[in-house]
Amino acid sequence: MLITVSLVFLFGVFLALLIKFKALGCGTAFVAVMFGFFLASTGAAGPVRELTAACITALSDLTS
Repeated sequence: MLITVSLVFLFGVFLALLIKFKALGCGTAFVAVMFGFFLASTGAAGPVRELTAACITALSDLTS
């Protein structure tokens, strides 16, 4: 059975856990989220998506 999870969901959970355990302050979390939004609207969004897809493909090839 194949289960897919959105990377946005995973990063959101990770960010929430960092805030909960006080490893990341609210101000830093805001900066991290805003950086993500601004990065998504630049020309770097395409290469970041391609790099992420390549890493996911490489990881899935290692496990199969």
